[in-house]
Amino acid sequence: MRNFLVLGAGYTGLRVAKLLQRKNEQVAWTNRHSVGSHRFDAEVDDPSQLLKLIDGETVILHSIPTLRTQSGLQEITPELVQALRISPPARIVYVSTTGVYGENRLVDETTLPAPRTEREHLRTIAEAAILCGPWSSMILRPAAIYGPNRGIHASLRAGTFHLPENPSNYVSRIHVDDLAAHCHAAMLSPLEGAFPVADEEPCTSLEAAQFCAKLLGISMPPSAPAEALGETRRADRRVDGSAIRELLSLRLLYPSYKTGFPACLASEDFARSIS
Repeated sequence: MRNFLVLGAGYTGLRVAKLLQRKNEQVAWTNRHSVGSHRFDAEVDDPSQLLKLIDGETVILHSIPTLRTQSGLQEITPELVQALRISPPARIVYVSTTGVYGENRLVDETTLPAPRTEREHLRTIAEAAILCGPWSSMILRPAAIYGPNRGIHASLRAGTFHLPENPSNYVSRIHVDDLAAHCHAAMLSPLEGAFPVADEEPCTSLEAAQFCAKLLGISMPPSAPAEALGETRRADRRVDGSAIRELLSLRLLYPSYKTGFPACLASEDFARSIS
């Protein structure tokens, strides 16, 4: 009997687990913060604990990011893959990042990884470990993930967002609900390979900030030098995610930030009104 396991049921992974539940699928997930009857309480530091949940019919979503610890960056995937070889699952879908494309400014399904930073190299190593395993696999490389309480709109509202000094850099995005739909469909599909995931309308940092500031009725944020911004904020990349959408027969709920950001704010305002 097919069963599903979501490793790293956080912002995206938990949504995928809930989608599977609504389809009456047998699903367990790992998450250090939330609790529930379908959660398996396992520390990712000991991947061997997961083996009791896995057999040859298991489909895994691996959504655990590269972690920053006191000793530096930690990527658990190679160790995890080594443990999984003892009891291989049927399939693994790994949620990576468009960061692996490095300085490539135009990205589609034919673009090869070109990592520059330590984090990007670790992600590329993790992808290779998944792709070389004795299971079917797919790598999803999402652009910037946004949704309720996460994204430019949330940072602007909190007063923590800064524009880059040159805000003409392009950013591609994907709404978390659309990414969850990609993950869910990929878990059910036999398709293999690595694909970027993004909505249909990349825009500059300036355009997104102007749009959200107008929605919120607030002034534009100040700028900051590139070195003061996070690594992912320095990218200049337009991502075409149409190939994987077509292969998985998906239609985006939020094909543009112009529909996604207003939906996020409406969801957040509704949550506040009933709290």
